Amino acid sequence: MSLDQSIATETAAGITATSGTSANLTDAPAASTGIARKPAWIRVKAPVSAAYHETRTLMRDLKLNTVCEEAACPNIGECWAKKHATVMILGSVCTRACSFCNIKTGRPDLLDPHEPENVAIAVGQMGLSHVVVTSVDRDDLPDGGAEHFAQTIAAIRRHSPGTTIEILTPDFLRKPGALEVVVAAKPDVYNHNLETVPRLYAEVRPGARYFHSLWLLKRVKELDPSMFTKSGIMVGLGEGREEVLQVMDDLRAANVDFMTIGQYLQPTPKHHALERYVTPEEFKSYETWAYAKGFLMVSSSPLTRSSYHAGDDFARMRAARLAQLQAAAKAAEVVA
Repeated sequence: MSLDQSIATETAAGITATSGTSANLTDAPAASTGIARKPAWIRVKAPVSAAYHETRTLMRDLKLNTVCEEAACPNIGECWAKKHATVMILGSVCTRACSFCNIKTGRPDLLDPHEPENVAIAVGQMGLSHVVVTSVDRDDLPDGGAEHFAQTIAAIRRHSPGTTIEILTPDFLRKPGALEVVVAAKPDVYNHNLETVPRLYAEVRPGARYFHSLWLLKRVKELDPSMFTKSGIMVGLGEGREEVLQVMDDLRAANVDFMTIGQYLQPTPKHHALERYVTPEEFKSYETWAYAKGFLMVSSSPLTRSSYHAGDDFARMRAARLAQLQAAAKAAEVVA
């Protein structure tokens, strides 16, 4: 079944479709009650540096939200010490209730008309060469917040024309024309996360549709073939290895350039249960498989998150594409 046929089936059924992959669960389950103790390879130091506090103060002064704080990211100490922060626009309250996510769900905030400009000011003051902008889901807005994304991108371009911009957007489900507005604003990287394997969507990401998210990523490339696309999943939710490999195939079929794979960390006992901690060796194996399937860039490790080392990874991805284009040009010369 093609991607377009899968989307049609998913939409008609009104439920999340599956891809027909193996339903075998991974082994070595975590504790069935409470939250399992973290293994040594996933523990991080508490944030105490002066630069961390400077970043925190700047975000407060400009009344900006960050996914680093709202989603309780384990890398916040390292990233903020380097003055790297992922800004979260469109408020701090989400209209969806994904069982893995620590962001508040409820009645959303009113849009702050000054937010795009404040984000741009923060980027300038932090001297960022690469910035990641994400958001909550805003199903209450007619365009899902697309125009706000576009305004934020434009403001950053005005203030910091040398800064590369990566966006991590919602799925804009049932928001016709929204994706086109964001792509037209010309971010350097368009990221939209699948989050998990299709079999687990009903319990992990119930407001979303797996094949719609794949369509969105594919559509970005159709609208602008030069734009880098990126997507990621968490592991440790109960997925099987073959299911993860199938997601890789699905993403490559959508021509996605960059895949991230990171460990799911259960925020509270009320969130989706942590099934197990995936070992560093398994993450390395996933990385090897993903590169073999044709991704330009892969980040696969216990602490990998969408924006973790995003600037360095973007530079490597851009270099990989350049090398690929040069190799193709040489091959064409040989044939000619």
